Amino acid sequence: MTELPLFPLSSALMPFGAMPLQIFEQRYLDMVANCMRTGTGFGVVWLRHGSEISGGSIDTPDIGDYGTYARITDFDQLPNGLLGITIRGEARFDVEDVWRDPSGLLRARVNMESALEPTAMRDSWRSLEIVLRGLESHPHIQRMNLTVDYDNAWEVAFTLVQLLPFEDSVKYELLGMASVETLITELDILLNQISGED
Repeated sequence: MTELPLFPLSSALMPFGAMPLQIFEQRYLDMVANCMRTGTGFGVVWLRHGSEISGGSIDTPDIGDYGTYARITDFDQLPNGLLGITIRGEARFDVEDVWRDPSGLLRARVNMESALEPTAMRDSWRSLEIVLRGLESHPHIQRMNLTVDYDNAWEVAFTLVQLLPFEDSVKYELLGMASVETLITELDILLNQISGED
C-alpha cells in the first residue's frame, strides 16, 4: 500500500500519456513544489462529478476507483502568470482510502500496479501506428515533444487514447482495460465510429 497526494481531473491520464496542466491553487502549488524537490510524483484520478479543482466544498469528491501515477516532465511560467507543468503517466493504481489533509489536498492509500510490460506490435495493429503518426504532425501535438516507442503496443494504444477526443468516461473505462488485446479491440471500434465506418 502506498500513500499518494491526488490531483483530481475531469479527464483520465493514461500510462505513457502526456498532459499539460495549469496550477493555481496553493495546495497544488505546494504539492508540485514538493514533488519536484523530492523527485516523486502524484496520483491523477478521474473526477466523475463536481468541481474539485475549482475549489468545490465536497469533503470526499466522487473520483474513480483507479488512476495513474504521474511524474512532472516539464514546467514553466505561463503568459497568464500561472505555473504550467507537463505530466507523463506511469503505472496504474487502485484507490483504497481517500481523505483530505489540513491544507485541503486530497490524499489516498493506493495499491500500485506493476509497470506495463512492453508488448510487441502485431501487423494487424499497425493501423493504430498510422493514426498516431498522423496526429504527431499536428502543431499542437508537436509542441508536446512526444517520444513514442512504436514497437510497444501498450504505448501506442494509450498514447492514442490520451490524444483523441473521446468522452472522459470512455477514456476512464479504457484506462481500466486489463489486456492490450482488449484495449486495442475497443480502440479500433471507437476509431471506426469516428471515421464513420461500421
